[in-house]
Amino acid sequence: MSGNNCTAVTEFIILGLTDDPTLCVILFVMFLGVYAVTLIGNLSIIILIRKSSQLHTPMYLFLSHLAFVDIGYSSSVTPVMLINFLADKTLIPLGSCVAQMCSTATFGTTECFLLAVMAYDRYVAICNPLLYSTHMSTKICTLLLIISYMGGSVNAWIFTFFVLNRSFCGTNMINHFFCDYAPLLKLSNYQDDLADILPSASAGSVIMITVLIIVISYMYILLSVLKISSTEGRSKAFSTCTSHLTAVTLFYGTSTFVYVLPKSSYSSDENKVVSVFYTVMIPMLNPLIYSLRNNEVKGALRKLMSRKHLFFINSTQYNK
Repeated sequence: MSGNNCTAVTEFIILGLTDDPTLCVILFVMFLGVYAVTLIGNLSIIILIRKSSQLHTPMYLFLSHLAFVDIGYSSSVTPVMLINFLADKTLIPLGSCVAQMCSTATFGTTECFLLAVMAYDRYVAICNPLLYSTHMSTKICTLLLIISYMGGSVNAWIFTFFVLNRSFCGTNMINHFFCDYAPLLKLSNYQDDLADILPSASAGSVIMITVLIIVISYMYILLSVLKISSTEGRSKAFSTCTSHLTAVTLFYGTSTFVYVLPKSSYSSDENKVVSVFYTVMIPMLNPLIYSLRNNEVKGALRKLMSRKHLFFINSTQYNK
């Protein structure tokens, strides 16, 4: 029992996206397909990069980690959302709810840092190509990856700390499709301005720092590209950046809407729609964005497929 004589909440009810039975079936099929494409696409990117020696460069090392983070990000949210479409009532214990929120925050913040690291990698490759092997050595790449994962963890711990230090009493219905920080905060039984301000400031700081790195990197890239005299050279330089810029625009546009803008500026339903996009759709889109517009990835895939086809033919002839 809490101090105001009501039973402490030990589990929450996830209300989900809709309670319409027909719409639930349609959305279940749709998002199951999205999740399958997410897993297959990102796992394919990781395997392709590991198997193809021509992709053993810092750029594709970071891309493989981005694919791993996207798998973790989507897997933190989508399974619970799919269960909610089929079940009459989706119950989640307090501990599991906090774990889901922490996992989502960790992978989401890590993605911010990885996108910034990838922008810096493109800056070095285009603006200082002769020093690329020095500035992007194995040691430096490892350090950048450690910073990305640590930054994601620290930001998630800030969110988790404030949730664990609040008590929940009374209503236990989360008006969302997963345990996000803002809906959880609304259910706590006392107000704390610091819990409203500090996590938003932390998320805002991460977004501002990483966006600043991306903007500065691309400003230098633009200046360098404009100095290239040939149209073909400019086109080739820009082609290595378009996929990354597309991913950056999609991810930061939606995450800023949810975590940085004042909560009074949008409704819970708008929050849910935008959250679907950056937690479920973007992890599916990223491997498509990076593979469809990347000739090196497509070339490596063709080479790997032809190698497997040749191996299959040889093994069939040997068995005969």
